[in-house]
Amino acid sequence: MKARSACFVVLFILSLLVIPLDHGSAANVRQQLTADSTLEQILKRGVLKVGMSTFVPWAMQDKTGKLIGFEIDVATRLAKDMGVKVEFVPTKWAGIVPALLTGKFDVIIGGMGILPERNLKVNFTVPYDHSGMSMVANKQVAQGFKSLEDFNRPDVVLAVRLGATPVAAAQKFMPKAQLRKFDDESQAMQELLNGKAHAVVASAPMPAFQALKYPDKLFLPLPETFTREPIGFALRKGDVDTLNFFNNWITVVQAEGWLAERKHYWFETTEWESLIK
Repeated sequence: MKARSACFVVLFILSLLVIPLDHGSAANVRQQLTADSTLEQILKRGVLKVGMSTFVPWAMQDKTGKLIGFEIDVATRLAKDMGVKVEFVPTKWAGIVPALLTGKFDVIIGGMGILPERNLKVNFTVPYDHSGMSMVANKQVAQGFKSLEDFNRPDVVLAVRLGATPVAAAQKFMPKAQLRKFDDESQAMQELLNGKAHAVVASAPMPAFQALKYPDKLFLPLPETFTREPIGFALRKGDVDTLNFFNNWITVVQAEGWLAERKHYWFETTEWESLIK
């Protein structure tokens, strides 16, 4: 009796395996997934909503209040190639990932470093840029400082933007220093200019620009960046079509040299400074 029951169970399982799949249902599922993708929603809406945070020279306001910068160029070209308009949603950096996850915008294009802990919450595209951490220091407070070790002391104060990769870099390379965290880089810079911090840790080339802007007060203690980080678009998980489109778009504009051209303009020249002064 037991053998007969076992045989019946095996035959039942085999019968399930040979039942043909409902190809119509599978096609419907694929169509629904496509319709629900962020890509399709953008095309139907006619607007690409981009989450970003202002920091020079990635994204900033010109003298008329218009947003300009490397990331602004990237997002504007992306929207143009999609045949839609672009809408920028300025967001404090500390809350930018939660804002993405709650649907306040479609994608983050804001110089966001690809980090494993971030990747647990969002999907990243292939890198469209690389950045690195640099430092700008106060000439009086950090007089004679020339290395990371000079700043790696308990009496040293480093100003950083809250929630950004400079926090992780400062903690890794200068764990003994005190960190003061601010909502944006302008607040961190003000702390430095007021002599209340030894240095600001930030993505290049911002420290170099600040040293040029305030040559009497600030200097670059390190000749090069001390990290190298891949930068990607961030989008919500579970959206293969949108991720595929963004990846292919990045591949195309990299191949044609457009990304390198825009990065050269914003990061290696000062031609744009008259737009903000």
